[in-house]
Amino acid sequence: MSQATLLAVKNTENCPECGAELVMRSGKHGPFLGCSRYPECQFIRPLKPQADGHVVKVLDGQLCPKCGTTLVLRQGRYGMFIGCGAYPDCDHTEVIDKPDTTSITCPQCQQGQLLQRKSRYGKIFHACDRYPECQFAINLKPIEGVCGYCHYPLLVEKRTAQGVKLFCASKLCGKAVVNE
Repeated sequence: MSQATLLAVKNTENCPECGAELVMRSGKHGPFLGCSRYPECQFIRPLKPQADGHVVKVLDGQLCPKCGTTLVLRQGRYGMFIGCGAYPDCDHTEVIDKPDTTSITCPQCQQGQLLQRKSRYGKIFHACDRYPECQFAINLKPIEGVCGYCHYPLLVEKRTAQGVKLFCASKLCGKAVVNE
């Protein structure tokens, strides 16, 4: 079905690999230019330029620690970041929003600290700073404390109809903590 629905509109450009005409086609990622001698020649070129990592602002006075070129502010797939102006020759990048650290020890590995992170969709979660060795993560705000039922070393804060309450962070327990 997808082969039959492809558009085959002629273009005036020639294929840089074999010299045949390039035709406009449509695929699952949108329209593109492809060689008319497909499948013998498999040259393709996207019609729209890649918007991933485009320069928003040049940061005058800030130099790349790797190559000494001026750093630039870029808009990428997962938000804003700082990168080297000589990309792709230099691949230096820096994050703008450093994750907020907490003083809460990871209950799973007992070695790392919990960090406040942000998913690619903008949701805030807390995860261990030893990732990928420790893959502990929770979606609710962690609170230091011990569960009275299962003695799990972490509580979470939930908003309920009765107000904000503390619950056990263990997925096996999850009971509300009684405040005395």
